[in-house]
Amino acid sequence: MIEEKKVTTEEAVLIGVVTQHQDEEQSNEYLDELEFLTLTAGGKAVKRFTQKLEIPNPKTYLGIGKLEDVRAYMHANNIETAIFDDELSSSQLRNIEKVLDCKVLDRTNLILDIFASRAQTSYARTQVELAQCQYLLPRLTRLWTHLERQKGGIGMRGPGETEIETDRRIIRDKITLLKKKLKVIDKQMAVQRKNRGKMVRVALVGYTNVGKSTLMNVVSKSDVFAENKLFATLDTTVRKVVIKNIPFLLTDTVGFIRKLPTQLVESFKSTLDEVREADLLLHIVDISHPNFEDHIASVNKILDEIESVDKPTIMVFNKIDAYKHQTIDEDDLVTEKTKIHYTLEDWKKTWMNKLEDNNCLFISALNKENMEEFRAKVFEEVKKIHITRFPYNDFLYNEYTKEGDEL
Repeated sequence: MIEEKKVTTEEAVLIGVVTQHQDEEQSNEYLDELEFLTLTAGGKAVKRFTQKLEIPNPKTYLGIGKLEDVRAYMHANNIETAIFDDELSSSQLRNIEKVLDCKVLDRTNLILDIFASRAQTSYARTQVELAQCQYLLPRLTRLWTHLERQKGGIGMRGPGETEIETDRRIIRDKITLLKKKLKVIDKQMAVQRKNRGKMVRVALVGYTNVGKSTLMNVVSKSDVFAENKLFATLDTTVRKVVIKNIPFLLTDTVGFIRKLPTQLVESFKSTLDEVREADLLLHIVDISHPNFEDHIASVNKILDEIESVDKPTIMVFNKIDAYKHQTIDEDDLVTEKTKIHYTLEDWKKTWMNKLEDNNCLFISALNKENMEEFRAKVFEEVKKIHITRFPYNDFLYNEYTKEGDEL
């Protein structure tokens, strides 16, 4: 008889702060994102704790009194995981663990854990492992608290190294090894990109979970893994796509996120080479998300870091089928119309209408809405680049009717 096993979801509390740089609304939004990250990692957020501080406490992140409240709640409800919304220093981690007496994770650790579970190729696994080692190196001290009483004395003197020093050396050696391995893979990928010749390269960029892979599947008729979770894509996928009669290469890339750990940006720089070498960017935005404008700013900031913000870009507003807005009654003369009341038509009249060459599209990749308009716009932009590379291929751009007449 097959034994049945119940899969239990790890319960966790989420902890954030409201500071002078981060108001309550922004803090709640970050915690919503943290909850989605926890769900993606296989956990379940059961309670949130926030505290208003000028700056996070350098010793314990929260005030001691608030930490005691968190500890009391966790012990009363048998919860063994606490997840913090910012990156914690090694001393903060150690002090918080002493007070809470449970597993403590921060946002960086959680993102690294998701990346580790999602990495498929050798390349992605090496990048994640490097980021984990760089994250772990300054935090090794808290793993050796059981050696606190070994202070030296008789039998403890002389040359040699302590256990923690040995571990530090092992991790440094591992980081060096992984960096060498990444250099070799980078060379291989650079050769692959060179072999693609003069074909026009188009890259899908955008925040995580906005529908890049779904759009890739629709346009290229491939089966790239797509799921309604954060960081479903970790490896770049390149497919050849032909619209009308012009071929080009379409690349699906890793999604970005706010407060992205610096180690990850560094180790994924080579993945972003695909974006850096692209001729045209399709910036995908989830318009159904209430804070999609912040997402656009976050993506543009990272594009600026990799010197790709000035490339020709088409803004593609996806998930129009899921877009909802609040309405104001006709007899309501008090409520002021704000962005939450904007319809799609209202949005089209805002800054989106002022984009260069009107490079702005509204689609639903899942329901295949407005895909013909999308293909026509991409064709026009790819054609502009194609003409500069192959000026004598005029026959490619002529369209003919069934009777053979030129349009």
